[in-house]
Formats: sequence, structure tokens, C-alpha cells
Amino acid sequence: MTNLFGKLGAAALYQFDQIGRMGVFLVLVVVNIFKPPYKLAPILKQIYIIGSKSLFVIVFTGAFTGMVLALQGYHTLSKVGVEGILGSFVSLGIIRELGPVLAALMVTGRAGSAICAEIGIMRISEQIDALECMAIDPHKFVIAPKFVAGIISMPLLTAIYDVVGIFCGYLVGVKMLGGNEGSFWSSMYSNVGMEDIQMGLLKPLCFGLLIIWISSAKGFYVHMTKGGGFGAEGVSNVTTSAVVLSSVSILVFNYLVTSFLL
Repeated sequence: MTNLFGKLGAAALYQFDQIGRMGVFLVLVVVNIFKPPYKLAPILKQIYIIGSKSLFVIVFTGAFTGMVLALQGYHTLSKVGVEGILGSFVSLGIIRELGPVLAALMVTGRAGSAICAEIGIMRISEQIDALECMAIDPHKFVIAPKFVAGIISMPLLTAIYDVVGIFCGYLVGVKMLGGNEGSFWSSMYSNVGMEDIQMGLLKPLCFGLLIIWISSAKGFYVHMTKGGGFGAEGVSNVTTSAVVLSSVSILVFNYLVTSFLL
């Protein structure tokens, strides 16, 4: 019994230590974002890596999400004779929930894992220690541009996801299944309000911060994380942990943000 309580206490202390370390990490990065000098080139490079290189998977996922949503929605709504509201069904589903969440999950898998692995390799190869020895703050030089780029890229990627998803939903619902084109667009115009668009753009801001924060912190502290260490296996374990934690955090915060805004 004593051994059990000892293990529970050690696990709890480890989790509190991780939460505190990640909180301090976030504060240091935010402070360094607003600390001069301000350089645009590193931010643009990270926008290209996080945003532009994720464009294909965002467009591909958005297209098939819109198509399957229109397909399921048309057959469901036609059973009760209200297939005319298919446009609002597809657009609200994508703008409010599916667009922000699925876009964030795709970026987590493509960019979040790469960020964690990159910073983790920098840590185990002592590149971060070398920066600190040269009086260069790694939070400013390495992490801050990724934070700014993630916060900028996520709303833009989500907007692209929404447009592609709604258009592909229109193609399936109207062109393929024979729905009324006027009803599709008019129902969307009547039922999608500015508050829906604001919700669809606020969520990606939160998700972008979560993805970069968790991925960067996990890689930065790879040597202090359970399952991590100074080796390739440790980096792979921490990268997996970062992707899982980011994905779960996105789902949890999606519910919290939706509850707060509604």
C-alpha cells in the first residue's frame, strides 16, 4: 500500500512538474515575441513550412469532408423533405466545427510532429546549449517565429478548408444528387451569420497556439520528459506524445470554446 501511494505521488509530482515547466516555457516565448529585435524573415520561413506545406493536405481533407457531409446530409434531410436547407447544413457544420478541428488535426500531424522532432534533435545534439553559450536566447531565435507563424497560418488554412469543403459539398449536393442550387446558396446565406464566422476563426487561433506550444515544449524538454532522453528513440517517443497531447487538447478546447461562445 505504501509503495502504491509512493508511485501515485511520484506520478502526480511529475505531471505538476511538466505543467509548470510548460507554463514557464509559454511565458518566456510570449515575452520574447514582443522583445526586439523584430525580424520578419524567420516568421515568413515558418509560415511557409507550417502553412504553405500543409496546403495540399488541407485542401484534400476539406474536399472530401464537404463531399461526404453533403452526401450524408442530403439523404438524411430528404427523408423529412427538407433537403432545401442542405446549404446551411453543410456550411454550418464545416465553419463551426469540422473545419477548425480537422484542419488543426491535419496541421498537428504534418507540422506539429516536424516541429517537435526538429527542436528535439537540436536539444540532443546540443545546438540549443550552443546558442545559450553564445548568449542567444533559443526562445527568441528558435521558438518565437514558430509561434507567430502558427497563429497566423491556422486561421488562413481553416478559411481555405471551409471554402473548399463548402464548394465540394455544393458539387455533390447540387450537381451530383440533383439538389436545388438556389435553395443551397440561399439557405446558407440566411443561416450563416457573422457569429458563426467569428467562431470559425477564433478556434484556429487557439488551436494554432496549442499545437506550436505543445510541440515546441515537448521537443525543447525532450531530455526531461518520461520516455525521452538523449537519443533517437527519445525524440520519437516525445514526438508521438506531442501529437497525441496536441490532438486531445484540440478536442477538449474545441468543446470549451464552443460552450463559452454559445
